[in-house]
Amino acid sequence: MDDDYIKGRGSQIKPDNPYLKASYAYEDLDGIDEPWLEESPETRIFYEYPKKIVNKTDSPDLGIMYSINPYQGCEHGCIYCYARNAHEYWGFGAGLDFETKIIVKPEAPQLLENFLLNQKWKAHPIMLSGNTDCYQPLERRLGITRKLLEVFARYRHPVSILTKNVSILRDKDVLADLAKDNLVHVGFSITTLDEKLRNVMEPRTASAAKKLEALATLSEAGIPVSIMNAPIIPGLNHHEIPAVLKAAADHGALGAGYTLVRLNGSIAEIFRDWLQKNYPQRFGKVWNQIASAHGGQVNDSQWYRRITGDGQVAETIAQLFRAARKKYMAGRSVPPFDLTKFRRGGIYPLFSVCP
Repeated sequence: MDDDYIKGRGSQIKPDNPYLKASYAYEDLDGIDEPWLEESPETRIFYEYPKKIVNKTDSPDLGIMYSINPYQGCEHGCIYCYARNAHEYWGFGAGLDFETKIIVKPEAPQLLENFLLNQKWKAHPIMLSGNTDCYQPLERRLGITRKLLEVFARYRHPVSILTKNVSILRDKDVLADLAKDNLVHVGFSITTLDEKLRNVMEPRTASAAKKLEALATLSEAGIPVSIMNAPIIPGLNHHEIPAVLKAAADHGALGAGYTLVRLNGSIAEIFRDWLQKNYPQRFGKVWNQIASAHGGQVNDSQWYRRITGDGQVAETIAQLFRAARKKYMAGRSVPPFDLTKFRRGGIYPLFSVCP
């Protein structure tokens, strides 16, 4: 690893934004009289005030999904994160910018309430978050996700959460209240049990041990919890699938899913640089196996294949996952959402006025 490796950050580079005409160049530093000052990797906050907060996606391999993203960009710094490319739409880069320039939507709770009051809306699960983690470090201070959950609870509306952060335990009371009416599903993303790998691959996430403890705590409180063993990176963490699923089951997980890594857009350059710096001896094997699972390219936008891949490597991973899930989670399932509990007027429909 280089001496100038930025600890605590995933990406070590700032790839150009393809949507911008201008970019910085580091071509002839010897000709500069003054030292070249890199931009500080410290986190900066940008505020966004959108007109709506609930997003709808409809794709053949995911179905209809609704999601809320109170934050864009993510301090967790996961090197493989597919959301990195979305940061380019905001005029930032997918590398260090994604981890250090966080866009915050402070009016998200009020926008959600306005959305749920729409007479045309029929209850459908809404996900926190479909893009970046709603429990990333800034949430401890800003509490936007907490306020969103309070809106969901007030309207008895179903919500699902996927996170890598144990700060979700702060909201155990609201989650338990939702769980009583089958209105919440919680998923923990557990990529690896290897702390050395996690520390460089997703440097600002909680350790697997802490995630498992949090999983058990929520499960004991009656909150349905599952895991996503994702992404699976052949040659780096695929061999851990049985151990991850066993650990999750031992701590109360009711289900598990996985996705295979894909490196679309700028993520390929970021991941390549990271892999060469951290695992140079494995670079060729890992890179080639990722490509072999996605039609010969590390990027993949083909429906269905983009999620689990195809070919020999992908099939080996699929078989290993199916066998582990059958062995450790047989007979378990996440309870379905109860959509009948939704009350559009919040607490007010509980009271009636006689004519």
